[in-house]
Amino acid sequence: MSYSCALQKPILLQGHERSITQIKYNREGDLIFSVAKDTVANVWYSVNGERLGTYNGHTGALWCVDCDWDTKNVLTGSADNSCRLWDCETGKQLAMLNTSSAVRTCGFDFSGNIIMFSTDKQMGYQCFLNYFDLQVLKKVKEHNKQINDIQTSVDLTMVITASKDCSSKLFDSTTLDHIKSFKTERPVNSAAISPIMDHVVMGGGQEAMEVTTTSTRIGKFEARFFHAAYEEEFGRVKGHFGPINCVAFHPDGKSYSSGGEDGYTRIHHFDPQYFDFELEA
Repeated sequence: MSYSCALQKPILLQGHERSITQIKYNREGDLIFSVAKDTVANVWYSVNGERLGTYNGHTGALWCVDCDWDTKNVLTGSADNSCRLWDCETGKQLAMLNTSSAVRTCGFDFSGNIIMFSTDKQMGYQCFLNYFDLQVLKKVKEHNKQINDIQTSVDLTMVITASKDCSSKLFDSTTLDHIKSFKTERPVNSAAISPIMDHVVMGGGQEAMEVTTTSTRIGKFEARFFHAAYEEEFGRVKGHFGPINCVAFHPDGKSYSSGGEDGYTRIHHFDPQYFDFELEA
């Protein structure tokens, strides 16, 4: 059964000169942080798309961003071989950690006292993950190509992956047992789990080097919605003029955002029909 996702007119956030690499909501969901292949991180009001400010200091593309539990500090990782800590309200840089290669992922723990970041395998350096008291508890290999994104469910019981092998997979976060698979025709760059519905959203498309002046339909630039239990696609959302690089649900589940190769972040609020829709088994 096909279904056109019920959405209000999206809010477009235009504050980057290059492709969006990651978007992240704070815990309350009133703020969105965005980073791109330019040198600044932006913070926005999620309700109306107003830009509150920027975090300036990096000299290379930004790959990742995170905000702590209390929305006091912001963490960014960049291709300038640094991970930087910022005061969320003032934009002042609080600390800088230099690395041997580009920082690809970063994050806070729940207390906000511990940070983690991982680096890229470039310039002859092996990628590494910085975190104290780290051990591998379990390891699985379910994808046959690169994994582009991993996100957790709101209760941390599940994780969803997005892979270059044109699929997204759902896992139990404790056992890493493979639960569900969601398949597409193009590489998947990002996937997220709804906090209130049995839905997942996926974004992807052709790689930037393969994109020509084809139509958006040919390039498969839609965000795609799947039912988490039935593994069936039930809706698509168009709008980006290039591959979607990142997706995220608002913590209340009533909207979601996507960031694209076109440099735009789009905030989509769901209409009431979305919450009443039931997929026919």
